[in-house]
Amino acid sequence: MTKEKIRNIVLQELKDNNGKLFLRPAWVSRNFMPPGKRLGLTDTEYDVGERGSICERWLVSETKVDNRVKVENEGLSYLDIDGEDILLTDAVDVCREEILGAEYSKTHNSLGRLLKIYDFGCRIFYHLHQMDDDAAKVGMNSKEEAYHFLDKPLGPHPETFFGVHPYIVRENKQNEIFMNYLKNWEGESILKHSRAYMNVPGEGFHLPSGLLHAPGTALTLELQESSDVMAVFQAEIEGLDIGKDLLHHHIPDKTWNSKKEAAAIDLVDWEANADPYFYENHRLCPQIVEETRQDGSWEEWIWYNTVKFSGLRITIEPGKKFFSTANGVHGLFIWRGTGTIDGYKTEGQKVSLSESSDELLITAEKASDGYWVENTGTENLIIFKFFGPDININNVPYIEKYK
Repeated sequence: MTKEKIRNIVLQELKDNNGKLFLRPAWVSRNFMPPGKRLGLTDTEYDVGERGSICERWLVSETKVDNRVKVENEGLSYLDIDGEDILLTDAVDVCREEILGAEYSKTHNSLGRLLKIYDFGCRIFYHLHQMDDDAAKVGMNSKEEAYHFLDKPLGPHPETFFGVHPYIVRENKQNEIFMNYLKNWEGESILKHSRAYMNVPGEGFHLPSGLLHAPGTALTLELQESSDVMAVFQAEIEGLDIGKDLLHHHIPDKTWNSKKEAAAIDLVDWEANADPYFYENHRLCPQIVEETRQDGSWEEWIWYNTVKFSGLRITIEPGKKFFSTANGVHGLFIWRGTGTIDGYKTEGQKVSLSESSDELLITAEKASDGYWVENTGTENLIIFKFFGPDININNVPYIEKYK
């Protein structure tokens, strides 16, 4: 399909939907972790053969998965238009100004963020995401991220390991302690050198790149930079072997061949990992936005402490409405309840492999004009509203730093 034809279709869709684009669900498989099976699919639908199991759903996504088993366009969102298969990335490419806004599109050529739900049956391995310079060496973006724990069953290990014990860096023992684990590549006792914190539904954590972490089993909404870069430091999880290629597959071959495990040690932001106030400096609690509070409805910041991305949770009581405005283009994900968004019927947690009514993109112009959201059900309507870089700059809150 030509760019001109894609542009004409997308422009007509924006006109017909009054500045909104609806998306099909983008399911992501992993073959190195068991699924938690809390994403709303049937039991049999999680199994995707040699690709492993569906463990994640990526929302309003411009990011392609970097899995061992390659599937064309896995992770990328498609517009939900009958009879058409148009990627969101292509839509933004040909209608950049109409979607991103005239001013924002002068300095940004994409949405620049990814929201995902990850859903694993065991704790995720201890790993990090490369910082800017190291990610660029393999042609990728860095991956700063933030979590929000959802109100589903928490799974067997609802605690996340972050960083390292402060004495390790204070006494310069990084190589002494960690090199043996990376060379021998066995077991999971590397986690004893880290600290774990409970996954509390409704709360979360902010995690810049370069920080070691092993996420727990809570069903988690993760907002992040648009990237799938990582380096895995843990060889085994509950008897499940993790291939050592995941330690170095995002390290340049020349660097790995010359430095081996030391190249992975170099990726770590050791000072940040050894912060004795790690919990206080990274924990995210909902921050209500008093300026937008309305009768029976309100917004709360849940992803903040950065301008690389940001996001809010909207709560609307039964029978109430909320008039939503924003500084720029943003995604919406309806988590719980039934209602309408600018007249469009939506329902949370009602999804299949190919269909949903809970995921859409709001253009910059529509965000500025505003739109009504109404709860037509009998329980609170819960919606997540998420933004890319440099949209919320002066209004996003920051964690008061402990030192």
